[in-house]
Amino acid sequence: MKRPLFCLSLVLLSACQPSAPPAPPATPASTPPVAAAPVAPPAPTPAAEAPALSPPSFDCAKAQAAAERLVCGDAELAALDRQLARRYADARDTDPATQRGWAKGRDDCWKADDLRLCVLESYRTRLVELAIAAPGVVVPKTVEYRCSDNRLPFTMVYYNDIDPQAAVMTWGNDQAIVFPQPAASGAKYGRVGIEYWEHQGEASVDFFGNKLTCKPVE
Repeated sequence: MKRPLFCLSLVLLSACQPSAPPAPPATPASTPPVAAAPVAPPAPTPAAEAPALSPPSFDCAKAQAAAERLVCGDAELAALDRQLARRYADARDTDPATQRGWAKGRDDCWKADDLRLCVLESYRTRLVELAIAAPGVVVPKTVEYRCSDNRLPFTMVYYNDIDPQAAVMTWGNDQAIVFPQPAASGAKYGRVGIEYWEHQGEASVDFFGNKLTCKPVE
C-alpha cells in the first residue's frame, strides 16, 4: 500500500531538519573577591614634654615689674636669679639696702631699648660685684694702658676665675664691669655703651662715645 505523498513529504522534511546544537556547559559563577579589612594607621608617638621651667628665687605669682615677669618666663634669667640669691645669702657684711637698690635698678630696665639684655647685664654685674667682694678672692694684676688720648689713665683687671667671667675697666674716675663677647680674633669685652677689643697688641676702646686706641704698658 502506498503512503500518501503528503505524509512522505512531512517525513522527509523532518528528517532533513538540522539537529539543535548542544547547549554549552554552564559556567560556574565566579566568587567575588573578599575585600581586605582596612589596616588602622599606627598610633602617633606622643611628643616629648618640655621640661618644666625652674622658677626663680621669688614668687612669680606676685611679680609685677616687667623685669620680674620676664625672669619668670626665661630659663637663663631664672637660673641667674637663683645663683644671685645663693651668692647674696653667702655674702658677709652686705648692706640689704644695696641689694634692694640693685633690684630697683633691674626693675627700671623697662626703660631700656632691650629689656632682656638690660636685665641680663644687671644680674651678671651684681654677681661679679659680690664675687669680687667675697673674702679670700685674689685680685688679679692690673693691666695699664697708654692711650691715644692720654688725659686719663686707662686700666683693665681681668677676672677669669669667677662666674661669670668679667673685667673691670677704669678710665679716669669712671669704672665699669664688662663681659667677654664673641670675637673672630683677639679678646673682646663689653656691655651696653662700652666696647673693648684687643687685637695684635692694640686695643680699640669705646667708652660711652669716647673712642681710644690703647696699648698695654710693658
